[in-house]
Amino acid sequence: MSTGTKLVIVESPAKAKTIAGYLGKDWHVEASVGHIRDIPTPSEMPAEMKKGPFGKFGVDVDNDFEAYYVVDADKKKKVAELKRALKNADELYLATDEDREGEAIAWHLLQTLQPKVPVKRMVFHEITKEAIQRAANSTRDVNTALVDAQETRRILDRLYGYEISPVLWRKVKAGLSAGRVQSVATRMVVERERERMAFRSATYWDVEAEVTPGSESDLFSARLTVVDGHRVAAGRDFSDDGTLHSDKVVHLDETTARGIAAALRAADVAVTDVADKPYTRRPSPPFTTSTLQQEASRKLRLSSKNAMRVAQRLYENGYITYMRTDSMTLSESALTAARQQARDLYGAAYVPDAPRRYATKNKGAQEAHEAIRPAGDRFRTPAQVAGELRGEEFALYELIWKRTVASQMADAKGHTATVKLGATLDAEAPARIVELSASGTVITFRGFLAAYEEGRDERQAARKKDAAEEERRLPRLAIGVPLEVVRVEADGHETSPPPRYTEATLVKAMEQRRIGRPSTYASTIGTIQDRGYVSNRGSALVPSWLAFAVTRLMEVHFAHLVDYDFTATMEDGLDLIAAGEEGRVEWLRRFYFGDEATTGEGLRDLVADLGDIDARAISTIEIGDGVVVRVGRYGPYIEDTALASDAEPARRATIGDDIAPDELTPSRAREILKTAAEDGRVLGLDPVTGREIVAKAGRYGAYVTEVLPENPEEAAPKGRGKTAKAAKTKPRTASLFKDMDLATIDLDVALRLLSLPRVIGTAPDGEEITAQNGRYGPYLKKGVDSRSLATESQLFDISLEQALAIYAEPKVRGRAAAKPPLAELGADPVSGRPVVVKDGRFGPYVTDGETNATLRKDDDPETLTPERGFELLAEKRARGPVTRKRVAKKTPAKKTAAKKSAATKTAATKKSAVKKAPARKTAG
Repeated sequence: MSTGTKLVIVESPAKAKTIAGYLGKDWHVEASVGHIRDIPTPSEMPAEMKKGPFGKFGVDVDNDFEAYYVVDADKKKKVAELKRALKNADELYLATDEDREGEAIAWHLLQTLQPKVPVKRMVFHEITKEAIQRAANSTRDVNTALVDAQETRRILDRLYGYEISPVLWRKVKAGLSAGRVQSVATRMVVERERERMAFRSATYWDVEAEVTPGSESDLFSARLTVVDGHRVAAGRDFSDDGTLHSDKVVHLDETTARGIAAALRAADVAVTDVADKPYTRRPSPPFTTSTLQQEASRKLRLSSKNAMRVAQRLYENGYITYMRTDSMTLSESALTAARQQARDLYGAAYVPDAPRRYATKNKGAQEAHEAIRPAGDRFRTPAQVAGELRGEEFALYELIWKRTVASQMADAKGHTATVKLGATLDAEAPARIVELSASGTVITFRGFLAAYEEGRDERQAARKKDAAEEERRLPRLAIGVPLEVVRVEADGHETSPPPRYTEATLVKAMEQRRIGRPSTYASTIGTIQDRGYVSNRGSALVPSWLAFAVTRLMEVHFAHLVDYDFTATMEDGLDLIAAGEEGRVEWLRRFYFGDEATTGEGLRDLVADLGDIDARAISTIEIGDGVVVRVGRYGPYIEDTALASDAEPARRATIGDDIAPDELTPSRAREILKTAAEDGRVLGLDPVTGREIVAKAGRYGAYVTEVLPENPEEAAPKGRGKTAKAAKTKPRTASLFKDMDLATIDLDVALRLLSLPRVIGTAPDGEEITAQNGRYGPYLKKGVDSRSLATESQLFDISLEQALAIYAEPKVRGRAAAKPPLAELGADPVSGRPVVVKDGRFGPYVTDGETNATLRKDDDPETLTPERGFELLAEKRARGPVTRKRVAKKTPAKKTAAKKSAATKTAATKKSAVKKAPARKTAG
């Protein structure tokens, strides 16, 4: 890079490559590859900062919520490259995206690079030669209000997650996370599943007839709508509990419907009313981020994440405008381009006299200044880019092009005809007067439909069917015209539960409730899927039982944090900060510390004053008839409490992932319990060997094993001699850990147990280190050198680095074996280390090897729950290390006493070591 150039920094290498081709030789374009710095996690915090005001959150909440930023480890090389490039530049152009995120990246670049040359903020929402050159000539300063809004959002999410997530770790399960938007999105999916679980289906019947005024070509179908002056009940007339909304409708059962159908075949049917009204349909506005994700899901079967990934590539390569936007507005040049293209392709009649201008409904729309559309002042048709784009990129570009052009086209026009037919059923006793209806819409001018028609969701499609809006032509009819009945059928139906959310409908619902930002919807959905809160069944989003437990805790103890209106209000606050109408410090102070006049209790006090949370109750979901689902450490399981007693505990069984929550009825649960109660419960097939894995109760405790084939040749491993012969009759077997339950163990855990001993890695001296479970507990083995492990769970997760650290410690021979722990509680959600209960000098305590916490007076070591143990450690960490007072120098007499005490202790240790030496032989 030569001296005297202008340095442009964008986010992505692809964008940098495209932009570089539009600027002259005096310009040099570099990419920051996204954010270069962020607020570190506590584990990433420099040692000298951990004990200060930034140690807990990376944010000093007592000093105007100042954030501590560090350059990401993987970005240090990139920052060095940018600094070198800046040395030879006369000007710096920060050309990151024009939304809040992009503004924040520009600000962080400015703070990190500390340029000594003039700095200009260069913004554009499409990557074309004209747009880039315009942006280079019309720069501005970094917008600090937008930066404040983004930084406030980042700090808000950090405080929310770091305060709430530990509560989930203690009360539900280690490793869970809470988030300002993800927790609300999870609640929405769970609430829909609750509706499905509470739903009670109703059966109803209707009658459909095919009639004609004479000619077979004029045949049309009509549905029974009125019987003796009362409207016939349809699916929409039933509540979710299976009852009718109103007693003014007639509910047909099978007998009545079949009787009417039989009588109608012989009845005289005639037209009683004909209505015809004009039909008009307007085009949809151009795409925003939200509507693009919805339509890509419906029409292209793309997930929100994939839709945004493809759109990002199209934008960076100059095919579409910026894809993160709330706006439905089109620029004047785009309006002209869309109208001209519609006129050229479909004719002047398909273009209205004036451009269509769409108003953005979202009052906080701020991400960009224009809707998503094809880039440039003249749009390229799909045919023109077919040679450059393939697959998903072409399909998405075509979708955006069609929507944009259609948005500037004329309305579709036609007419809707509704015909009512009457008949008196003399065959019925008493005689019934019935009415049938038929309707059809005829499109006489397709207008924008010639280019594009918006997709429909499940509920929209059902409403369309109920309303008979589909395009069909009815014959010309007049009142009194007799009709011949060609066919009559009675059909039975069942009401359907509310459909589960798909990614498209969840995005739509979040936008309607103003939860989060369109630019974050894809990542939010990805997060709740990655966390195990939601899974996909086809296109439907199904919540896990874990999501039920987390949502219940949030609803009971943090109700306003998952309240839809409160979440939307927070977005409004961020919009005010972005507009410069609200200060970030005051807003964050109200959220975190509280304000009685407005927000009430703050997050800090809310978490500090939780009271007693019944973890068992929170993780219990009532199914009915005494059957409950509990979310345990090793996953969800069913428990039948109906017949439980002191003599006979409640039966338990693990729930598989193949059963959705709304499918688990009391009867289905008891079938699972019955199967699980049988000895030798089959957990599934080993994906490697194909053999069945079973869980059994043995003489020395519960264990898992594999079932060998009956044919000895199939069971035998490859090899010769006695070893192979003996091995072919010996299946793999492993005992369950002390904290595992035979009734709830699943295939994944069983396979992990059978994988023991586990090879951890190879030591520097070439010896292999393995983790094994023996008669005296878990241990490491390296050649003939064995070292005990503190807990069984370490067998699964101890790393080579941790194992080498254990071997690096001196092995003192002859020392008495340490007392076994009173209980093992599992891995601590904060440190990740195994937590045990020990009997100490001053009484029982819990420890993870780093932090010790004494049990309280009411804590029983034998019944202490993992959640309570984690809570005690968290409280101890929050208090910080104990500061001991410095004592005055001891007198010589005391020194002598101390020496004597130390000598006595040393002698006692040596004596103990001699006595206990043989015990070390059994360490393995």
